[in-house]
Amino acid sequence: MMRKVLYTCSALAVLCGAAWAEPAKVAITIYNDDTALVEDVRTLDLQPGRQRLEFPGVSARIRPETAALTGDGIDIVEQNFDFDLLTPSKMMEKAVGSTVQLVRVNPATGRETIETAKVLSANEGVVLKIGDRIEVLRDDGLPVRVLFDKIPENLRAKPTLSVTVTSKTAGARPVALRYLTSGIGWSADYVGVFDEKAGKLDLQGWVTLTNRSGTSYTDAKTQLIAGAPGQAGDAVLGATEGGTGGASDDATSFGDYHLYTLKLPTTIAENQTKQVSFIDAAGVKAQKVYLVDRGGFSSQRTPEGAAVKLRFANDAASGLGAALPAGTLRLYAKDSAGRAQFIGEDELGHVAQGSKLELAIGTAFDVTAQSQVTKRDAPKKGVTVTSITYTFRNARAEPATVLFSQGVNPDNELVESSAPGERVDAGTYAWRVPIPARGETKLSFTVREGREEKPDPK
Repeated sequence: MMRKVLYTCSALAVLCGAAWAEPAKVAITIYNDDTALVEDVRTLDLQPGRQRLEFPGVSARIRPETAALTGDGIDIVEQNFDFDLLTPSKMMEKAVGSTVQLVRVNPATGRETIETAKVLSANEGVVLKIGDRIEVLRDDGLPVRVLFDKIPENLRAKPTLSVTVTSKTAGARPVALRYLTSGIGWSADYVGVFDEKAGKLDLQGWVTLTNRSGTSYTDAKTQLIAGAPGQAGDAVLGATEGGTGGASDDATSFGDYHLYTLKLPTTIAENQTKQVSFIDAAGVKAQKVYLVDRGGFSSQRTPEGAAVKLRFANDAASGLGAALPAGTLRLYAKDSAGRAQFIGEDELGHVAQGSKLELAIGTAFDVTAQSQVTKRDAPKKGVTVTSITYTFRNARAEPATVLFSQGVNPDNELVESSAPGERVDAGTYAWRVPIPARGETKLSFTVREGREEKPDPK
């Protein structure tokens, strides 16, 4: 309502009791569940004695009880958070009971008339008393302005935190304001282009920052926390205590959390989602593998495609070697015409340097496995001997190798195999099965299950 009404002010509010000697230096630490720690460091020219400092432009979603101001030679008396923002409707609400100047313009002549009006109500419309008449200020398209003589004391153009302090001495010094806020989040995403023939992966990582906190953060030193803020908050406050410095370009671990630092300061504007590149690695050594994992022994009527996975190491020797925050990796590969095609995606956990990664890409239709139980006997009570054959087929124009795992019970024993196998652990046997191009390979083995039951001596 009242879009055509123009409100103006004849006086401006003084926003600070002390002069800012230098631009603010901002650092922000963002958790991954809508919480952030903001640190605003400014150099102020303070006067001795009691004075009020105002921080306009703090987050509109600040948690005021978490605000802390520190500086040499100052003591805090009180602090207030004014979040009632300056708008035309708020101006009218605050003017209820007082008088304003009403300026009307005659559309035909352009002549202005000014009347003094008392604001009776600003609830779902403005009710005025002008002389002896009561008038409702309508949005009827006629040019009307309302003049105020001042801005109400508790209205702010931006959310403002005011702090009353006493200073022991005069002079310029840095003052740091820290507070927690909601409305800011982050996530990580990765794009990989895999060259299977070369065995290389081009990997690019992006951090997506989303700011709905109600203010902007200019040239902010930005850090990202992976962990639960309910427990990590105290640790983060300690980690950044003493200045805007923080972790290195890699992740810093403290407790069960990880702290990632973006290499360059970035501006996170209000109501903005932006992406910042944090890793761009070309030619990372990588290998595509086919995996077949079976548990138990049964026959299959139809072949089943092998799982396709991508393996690479997060180390300098492989061309990577950087701590990677959790996120989604989307993988592309070039087709015969050289166009990059999407081939799958997988979720990364938080990956430390030196880790080995295995990403699930999808299921192959041209590399398959099919099982057939050829014999099952029970030679003794409590013992079963099973013979099984797996047929691995490869419809590709080049050879393939399947990494095959067979789940067993801890008391099982491999008594015969057509190819050497390895017992990886108590519950798994494993084979490497090479398959020729457009061919097949059969793997047969026999497993003895259970233990012979001895007769009761009684």
